[in-house]
Amino acid sequence: MTCRESGTKEVGHLVNTILTDYESGRDIDTLTPFNQPDKEAIRTIIQKLLRIVFPGYYRDQVYKSYSLQGNLTVLIEDVLYNLSKQIGIVLKYDAPENTDPVKMEEQAYCLALTFCNKIPHVRDLVDTDLTASYNGDPAAYNKDDIILSYPGLLATTINRLAHELFLLNVPLIPRMMTEYAHSATGIDIHPGATIGRYFFIDHGTGVVIGSTTQIGDHVKVYQGVTLGALSTAAGQALHGVKRHPTIEDNVTIYSGASILGGKTVIGKNSVIGSNAFITASVPEGTRVTIKNQELVMKGKDGQLIDTGDFEQDEAWFYVI
Repeated sequence: MTCRESGTKEVGHLVNTILTDYESGRDIDTLTPFNQPDKEAIRTIIQKLLRIVFPGYYRDQVYKSYSLQGNLTVLIEDVLYNLSKQIGIVLKYDAPENTDPVKMEEQAYCLALTFCNKIPHVRDLVDTDLTASYNGDPAAYNKDDIILSYPGLLATTINRLAHELFLLNVPLIPRMMTEYAHSATGIDIHPGATIGRYFFIDHGTGVVIGSTTQIGDHVKVYQGVTLGALSTAAGQALHGVKRHPTIEDNVTIYSGASILGGKTVIGKNSVIGSNAFITASVPEGTRVTIKNQELVMKGKDGQLIDTGDFEQDEAWFYVI
């Protein structure tokens, strides 16, 4: 008997074995797929929201209307219907078992409608982010270049949308939205983070911004920056506690810097150099640098090479 023939006979046994395994009572054994939000539906909603935020930049061949009003009407109705459906699912997590499903459906629709009414506010903030991105990056060809290709603006836009749902106390969906942005851009921003106007993430890969982070206006962040917690050893006991830093206005944080702790405040107009590790507050107007690193160079013969011509000045920490 060939392996393929044997495998065909074994499929039934394998199915029964796995079905039995599903009965183990573990958290991963949940068999109610329609009681959880749909990841693909959330991603589709995000794409439609991006078309609303950036009209003309994100196209959909499904919509054949050449009228902007008609196209937008279809988009809004689509988002309202599908978002309220997903919100209705996640509201069940916190609702008592005897909650009237009709009332829950109405609540979900009201939350979706309230969120959609926040879109003009989000667009206003995104426009400031676009301006900051263009003014802050001499490599930008034009603003179209930024909208269509910069991961920082994409991640920030999705985060601003998710943040509005977070403020409405909608479970799960905001985090699913920002994790989609994380997977697409490498930028991990919790939807609970509060971010001011004119925010610019340059390059972006590896940026992590925690849930209780507060960021002021005109803040610029480079790749690999972490705005995190000092410790999460206490686990769920820290839920809701301010454990991430506050970054005040006009602060620049260069690549690889880590700023940790809920009591840590980076004062206005400060510059944090690359690879700095900060766990205490920094006064306004401070420039934080790392002491020059020592270069050691050896030739093929193993002899030390004079590094005098390679001396690093203080500017080395501005790594972009």
